[in-house]
Parts: sequence; C-alpha cells; structure tokens
Amino acid sequence: MKVIITGTSGGIGRAIAEKFLSFGHSVTGLDICAQDIWDKNYLHCICDVFSGELPETDGAEIVINNAGVQDTGRDIDVNLKGTMRVTEKYAFQPKIKSVLFIASASAHNGSEFPEYAASKGGMIAYMKNVALRIAKYGATSNSLSPGGVLTRLNDRVINNPELWGKIMAQTLLPKWATAEEIAEWAYFVTVINRSMTAQDILIDNGEIAKADFIW
Repeated sequence: MKVIITGTSGGIGRAIAEKFLSFGHSVTGLDICAQDIWDKNYLHCICDVFSGELPETDGAEIVINNAGVQDTGRDIDVNLKGTMRVTEKYAFQPKIKSVLFIASASAHNGSEFPEYAASKGGMIAYMKNVALRIAKYGATSNSLSPGGVLTRLNDRVINNPELWGKIMAQTLLPKWATAEEIAEWAYFVTVINRSMTAQDILIDNGEIAKADFIW
C-alpha cells in the first residue's frame, strides 16, 4: 500500500516507517530533518508540515500523522494545524483506507506542557471529525495516545535516575513503551483493523491512573 508518514527522522515516526517497509509497503516520509532510511520503497521529503510546501502525491491509502514538537511555542501550529493541513491534502480521496493520529496520554489528563496537551487534545477531536467525513470512502480514522516512550526526545528524564524513579512510580506497570511497540499498534490499527473508527487507544502502562507530570 501507499503510505504517508510525517515525522520519520527518528523515534516513533521512524519505527512506524520501518515497520511498513518491512512488509513491502511504499512509504513517503515528511520531516523537517534529513533521513537515513535506505530502502527502495522509501521516499523522504524535507518540509515543514505547518508552513512548508507539501509534496504532490496521488492515491495515498494510509496517512499517519506523527510529526510533533514539545514545549516550543509552536506546539499547536505543528502538532494540530500541521496535522490538519497534511490530512486535508492527502486523506480525502477514494483510495484512502485509513488515517492515524499519534496523540498523547496528556490529551486525556492534561498532565504536561499546556500548549502540548492542548494540541494533542485537539488532535483527538479532529480525528473524530475526520472519521465522520472519511466514512464515505469506507475508511477508518483513529488515534493512538502513548504515555512515556523510550525515545531520544525523553533522554532528559530517562538518563536521570532520580527523575526516572519518580516517573516509574507514576505507572501501574513500571516501564515505558518502545517506539517499536507503538509502531506495532500503528500497523494493526491502519492495516489489519477494518471496523474500529473514531476511537483513541491509550497506551500508557497505567499512567492515566495518576496525573503528575515530572520533567
């Protein structure tokens, strides 16, 4: 299938791209940074999803909105408005099968930087709007809301034993998800799932049971 994924230069986005490529899908990655994925089925386009020129491509079957920033002053522009811009350009056409949004546990409990939490909460609301509008194509629209994920973005707390101990006390299962695990969820929701739509899946090791934000 033809897949568009935003934010593929690292972390969750890269893991999702590699998951799809491992099954032979054609992947176009959109990111402001360069990428070193070397695969005949991968095309990398450097662009800003909020303000840059989005590449022209026809007939996307899956659109995965993963690009995001945190506590930058641009969180709503990139995470929400950029996501909307990409979706409106690529998703609403007859070949579409699924749209996925990578939201956040903070969209549920508000326990993070204010603008970031608001941007992810808005993303879930927009996901439901997309589900209503995309149903005429027989397509699904869903979101994943990870809690903590083991990526370089979170090295500040992962590598701090004191903060890490406090964070582990915030989850029912004392661990964080890997980017590869989130990629497994993304593949299931977009490729295998055909009946669930307008839903958000919380993947947080029980973090929602508590709401303290430690940074």
